[in-house]
Amino acid sequence: MKRMLVLVAGLLTIIGVAAATEKTDWNALGKRWWAHIQFLADDKLEGRNTGSPGYEKAAAYVADQFEKAGLREAGTSGYFQPIDFDVRQIDEAHSGLALVRDGKSEPVTLGTEATIGMRADPAETVDAAAVFVGYGLSIPEKKYDDLAGLDLHGKIAVFLSGGPEAIPGPLKSHHQAAGERWKALQKAGAIGSATIPNPKSMDLPWERSSAARLQPAMDLADTVLQELRGQQISLTINPAHANKLLAGSGHTIEEILAASDNDKPLPRFPLAAKIRARIAVKRSRVTSKNVIGLLPGNDILLRTQYVVLSAHLDHIGVGAPIRGDKIYNGAMDDASGIASLIEIAKGFGESGAKPKRSILFLAVTAEEKGLLGSKYFAANPTVHGNAIVADINMDMFLPLFALKYLEVQGLDESTLGDDIRMMAQEAGVEVQADKEPNVNRFIRSDQYNFIRKGVPSLAFKFGYVPGSPQEKLFKNWVRLNYHAPSDDLSQPVDIAAAAQFDRIVQRLAEHVANSPERPRWKDDSFFKRFAQEGK
Repeated sequence: MKRMLVLVAGLLTIIGVAAATEKTDWNALGKRWWAHIQFLADDKLEGRNTGSPGYEKAAAYVADQFEKAGLREAGTSGYFQPIDFDVRQIDEAHSGLALVRDGKSEPVTLGTEATIGMRADPAETVDAAAVFVGYGLSIPEKKYDDLAGLDLHGKIAVFLSGGPEAIPGPLKSHHQAAGERWKALQKAGAIGSATIPNPKSMDLPWERSSAARLQPAMDLADTVLQELRGQQISLTINPAHANKLLAGSGHTIEEILAASDNDKPLPRFPLAAKIRARIAVKRSRVTSKNVIGLLPGNDILLRTQYVVLSAHLDHIGVGAPIRGDKIYNGAMDDASGIASLIEIAKGFGESGAKPKRSILFLAVTAEEKGLLGSKYFAANPTVHGNAIVADINMDMFLPLFALKYLEVQGLDESTLGDDIRMMAQEAGVEVQADKEPNVNRFIRSDQYNFIRKGVPSLAFKFGYVPGSPQEKLFKNWVRLNYHAPSDDLSQPVDIAAAAQFDRIVQRLAEHVANSPERPRWKDDSFFKRFAQEGK
């Protein structure tokens, strides 16, 4: 009888949600959502670069919207959590890169053939041998180690991005994260790294991605949180010019890519050329801030636990012009997520819902600089860290078409996957797992810093059926608009679908906040270990 009552109650809930959905003016709610993007992605904010005047205006706007939504201040200074950053920008005119082979030096053209990364603080000069180390991965869980038996002491590790198909996407993504990979390379004795991107998994063409090399890079000023310490040089090699680096080794990039395409083991070998670099850096410091609002819980026992809803407020500012436009507005990336954060906060107020757990609304800075704002918050939470039960992250979810499918990163890792399936089903939306695990989306947004603290987390994209017009639209958007000035207010977006997405996420947050049990990792999830380590 009890089970029958539960089933009836569940059926009534679904019927009630369906009835409410029929009465909802999604276009009107979508226009409210879009209005926030119109402010945040306006040219006047100049792309909201971390620490810029435009970012400061955006942060003030979000704080004002949080207050209007009835959220309480939850930062260290009102709604704000200020963070100090070290800023590094390459002085390319006084820098140089070369290959030394048989005593002869061959210059490498920066921008065209390779780039020098600035997220780690580089040495002024580097002169070192190099070794190709396959994918450069060391994954004890699968007894997989590209570094085993190699002499990397004092050398630069060169590797192809990606990994073997047999290794699950989330696990592979975790070990490809910059900090995790450097931990393994440094332990093996390497002093630096050189990545050759696999063209099949590149989000952007080389010409677009290399243009970002002149943008300022950042790291947290707190040295305890600097994971790339000791990395003397970080290079990215244009795959179209990789044979210049490999010459004389007996191997070619075509051979390596063919092995990867056929999921065969990659060769490992010393390069015939040494890498010589002179690196000039402009250094400064800037302060930026996370914006944090709180919807207090109403259960005396559960209100000291927190469900986090997160999105990043920053974008990449002003950069290399594309078709005459140099402002990288970041409308979808990620003014869209911030707009959803605001609208969900307002939705809770308008619905009169009184969740048992507290809900923390977190707009983070410096995501584009390496997930730094969320990294700082995860290390220095403004609430008790062990009381954070979930992170639901919204980053560039891309409402380009009707919401029929919702792709979820982390879907099968925790009980949150079961929750989002239920919420989506109520809304008539089908949930999909990550269709491109090799693109590493699971570690490329702010949920990753919560995951590493043991917090079950999810992230989202609008889904599609392979081979459909929606897939073409999605992939064309990434190719043409991702990290480009064209991610602006002129692009077509399905605002009604965005509002429907907001409602699903709001229902998910409310469900998690009211559930008797906090979310937990699945027993077979690799990420369960982080929860165990945090105990």
